[in-house]
Amino acid sequence: MPGDNMICRPDNCDGTYEQYCDPNRQYTNVSAIIAAAGKTELLTYMNKYWKDYQGDDEDFWEHEWDKHGTCISTLEPGCYDKYTPQQEVVAYFQKTVDLFKTLDSYAFLAAKGITPSSTTTYKSENIQKALAEPRGVQVTIRCSKGELNEVWYFYNVRGSVETGSFVPAEPDGAKSNCPADVKYLPKMGTPPSPPSTTKTSSTGTPPTGTSTPSAPFSGRGTLPVTSGGATNGCIISGGTWYTTGTCATYTATASGNGFTLTSSKGKCAVSNNVLTCAATITDATIFTAVAGKLAYNGVTDFYTPSVPTGSVQAPVSVTQQATTLSIGWKSS
Repeated sequence: MPGDNMICRPDNCDGTYEQYCDPNRQYTNVSAIIAAAGKTELLTYMNKYWKDYQGDDEDFWEHEWDKHGTCISTLEPGCYDKYTPQQEVVAYFQKTVDLFKTLDSYAFLAAKGITPSSTTTYKSENIQKALAEPRGVQVTIRCSKGELNEVWYFYNVRGSVETGSFVPAEPDGAKSNCPADVKYLPKMGTPPSPPSTTKTSSTGTPPTGTSTPSAPFSGRGTLPVTSGGATNGCIISGGTWYTTGTCATYTATASGNGFTLTSSKGKCAVSNNVLTCAATITDATIFTAVAGKLAYNGVTDFYTPSVPTGSVQAPVSVTQQATTLSIGWKSS
């Protein structure tokens, strides 16, 4: 949470787990193994998101593989028809990252109005409900000094870890140790902004294909969503994408070189990379418009894990995920 980490650990379905299961496969060159396999995209992602709080990422990755990866039975060399030494190491980290990308804890919480704050506390049960809803099963949350520190997601695996199906499962073993009221603190540091896709004209005229910084976002209106070339639903009051029901009304107010958005929930901001509108937001994000679409740091692409259906609301992120969408404006 306040510092993102990912761990893939097999257990014995009772909360206990084996560790350091094969001393002959306790490697000390994880990044070199991944690079040699040609998985540069995987390694780049790990370097950005799988961080060691003490600053030694390589040591942290080695620890996770040695302690937990060597205990996954379906990654044992004998499980491969044509085994290439160390290929199971790459499979372990690739699967862990693939799972991590589907578990956007920040977005799950933001969809329920739970956003990082230095002053606000949240009910532990509400945090658990928000994290459980997208997967349909409970999670385990862990706290340190009353602050949300970890989220444990559980799966049953049908088949091998590398090619099998991961089915969300109820927690086993240790349960939440969080108090009734929990602090959910902002992460330290500021995440990098997405790169701008526009160039500044020397004459001050907006580049070709762009509009003025605010047009057509002005006054009151709704935020229709386009995905896959078709309009499908809209952004509702909390900042999430909803494909059924009534669209929320937003107020667009000129600010600086762009505009801010406000819904009935409160001011809107990109908080921890997720579009959020809530009473806890004190500093609204200044958006701009590019070709009539909502833009954040000059980029009109937003993302969700999947297209929401029925009563499901999808959190909207500025970090790349499976589904790309754009957000327009329809004046009221």
